[in-house]
Amino acid sequence: MNTKRKIEIFSADCPLCDETVELVRQIACPSCEITVLDMKDSAVADRAKSLGVQSVPALAIDGKLAECCVGRGLDEATLRAMGIGQP
Repeated sequence: MNTKRKIEIFSADCPLCDETVELVRQIACPSCEITVLDMKDSAVADRAKSLGVQSVPALAIDGKLAECCVGRGLDEATLRAMGIGQP
């Protein structure tokens, strides 16, 4: 039995955030459960802060801030290395 990989995308609904959402959706596999979270929601902002999000777009994978999102930046190679796109 495969366990779903929980991917949370913290977004401010900006063009860069939209590109990130599209990239993650393109490379995600059937075992990836993607949730786009709006940083305008105070509960989402609190969750992001608790994970250490400092800028958006940012991703948490299985409850852990993705390495590419610590500080600044996002790249496909890092996401793939963390398991996105693999069952």
